[in-house]
Amino acid sequence: MLLSLVIAYLLITIVIGLWASRRVKNSADFAIAGRHLPLFMIVTTTFATWFGSETVLGIPAKFVQSGFGGVVEDPFGAGSCLILVGLLFAAKLYRMTLLTIADYYRERYGRAVEVACSVIIMISYLGWVSAQVTALGLVFHVLSAEAISIPLGMVIGVVSILAYTLFGGMWSVAVTDFIQMIILVAGLSVLAVFASQQAGGADKVIEYALSNDMFKFWPEPGFKEVAFFLAAALTMMLGSIPQQDVFQRVMSANSEKAATRGPVIGGICYIMFAFVPMFLVVSALIIMPERAAELVADDPQKVLPTLVIDHMPFVMQVLFFGALLSAIKSCASATLLAPSVTFTENIWRQFHPHMSDRQGLRTMRITVLVFSALVLAYAISMQGTPIYALVSGAYQVTLVGAFVPLAAGLFWSRASTQGAVFSMVMGLLAWGLFLATPAGEEFPAQLTGLLAAVAGMLVGSWGPQAIANRRGSHHRVVLLQD
Repeated sequence: MLLSLVIAYLLITIVIGLWASRRVKNSADFAIAGRHLPLFMIVTTTFATWFGSETVLGIPAKFVQSGFGGVVEDPFGAGSCLILVGLLFAAKLYRMTLLTIADYYRERYGRAVEVACSVIIMISYLGWVSAQVTALGLVFHVLSAEAISIPLGMVIGVVSILAYTLFGGMWSVAVTDFIQMIILVAGLSVLAVFASQQAGGADKVIEYALSNDMFKFWPEPGFKEVAFFLAAALTMMLGSIPQQDVFQRVMSANSEKAATRGPVIGGICYIMFAFVPMFLVVSALIIMPERAAELVADDPQKVLPTLVIDHMPFVMQVLFFGALLSAIKSCASATLLAPSVTFTENIWRQFHPHMSDRQGLRTMRITVLVFSALVLAYAISMQGTPIYALVSGAYQVTLVGAFVPLAAGLFWSRASTQGAVFSMVMGLLAWGLFLATPAGEEFPAQLTGLLAAVAGMLVGSWGPQAIANRRGSHHRVVLLQD
């Protein structure tokens, strides 16, 4: 019965998404909803996109193992990213009326940087979308009493998301996000109240977390500990900023006010509501201590699904899996769309400059289909990797390769094309070197890459100017002497 209801829910979201797809008339409608979304939809689609499988399954699993300090990357860093986007980046980008974030790199630095950053951004989505696909496989595996294998569950989940994203693009994503966010918030809220009653009250849950030192946030005052803590915080806080899905929500707004306030409100809501799954997992440790201890040692991601199935009535099971599927589908649909639009507009169009808008729209849809197949294959090959690790690893490449050129281009007038190239090359090389050697165990690779990227931007932009100024000064001295 539960599996049947889940399948019915999937079919309903597909119908809603296909209904919304009627508004797609051109590539701008498909990519950024024609810049028609009001503030409340920017808030809901931003929140729903961020609130994915890692928030419901990954963050609680990490929290019970390492406390608040272990989840500094997400939700604290991830939510702070949205707030920073709204406060610092959204207005400047919105006024440029671009279709993709990679368009900015072309306008500021030229074609070569545009293509390079497009590739970096697309690669980063493999891990993030794979995390959602992995969670979908896990849901169908659990609901079918393991009759459906995890890989087959992944296939079913991807097909259900693809059914409306392929046709409706950002319009379908935004409308389904709005509905799924309501289900998500209502479902998890009711579940939290019910779980706290089973655990003896919310005060007992909080007391348990305190007694087990789960609220510890700051690291030990050592150089290595602080460095890795800072690197974790910055990975999603800054690495998520040069992402197409964030940019799409900014550019889909119907006004600059909605574009700037939407991400801020969405980020604050995300951080606050991410505490609910953490509260639920601590409740599980009280309600089923022996079983929970076994799962924490084996696979902490299964703690919440097991709690719901084994210890809660049918209605609560429906609410939980409805909320979980809402979180996964809203995140996955957005992250399938974003790299596909980037590829079509910033790479494919390079080779087909005279492509009509109708041809561009068709290419975007084909790319969504191809990228879905690639993600599915990657998720199956990475089966067994924790969801939290898949998501956090996805943002490191954009942190070291794309963030500095974006920020410097917007806020530093001297940033140059050569500086952007130096930044990307030095950032990626330093990051890769530390990942591949024992040095990465002593100092975080992503922080090394970020520092190298900043140095590359400074050297590449300032260096030629300093040399030119010195040569000009020398030439003037020679003329004066003559």
